[in-house]
Amino acid sequence: MTLAECCVLGALLLYLATIVSVKWTRFRTFDNSRPRDPAFFEDALAQRALGAHQNGIETFPFFAFAVLLAEFRDSPQRLIDELAVLFLIVRIAYVLTYLGNRPTLRSILWSVGFTINLGIFFMPALKRFLPV
Repeated sequence: MTLAECCVLGALLLYLATIVSVKWTRFRTFDNSRPRDPAFFEDALAQRALGAHQNGIETFPFFAFAVLLAEFRDSPQRLIDELAVLFLIVRIAYVLTYLGNRPTLRSILWSVGFTINLGIFFMPALKRFLPV
């Protein structure tokens, strides 16, 4: 398993952890028979955690596909690994800024993460210009 593939797993675990942490810390008010109860998410922190979780669900498929495409098309593995680690670090910072209610920084981090993802995705088309 490559480092980039481990980062794909890390991205999956990150978006799960954002919502699980809120449900565990507020377990007395969480009703598992109604996991999407809007009343549970009335608290501002819970709303932001839900937003970070949903954004993680939205970004995960593109990241996973980009990594696999780059690997299957024989792009430089070291570069794929480095960009995947950088993407995961940016996503962690994104979640923290989301939970910390820093919308401007959060938007900047989202843009940086998306740009990194585009770099991984287009790496096979640009590999002849990349250092080996």
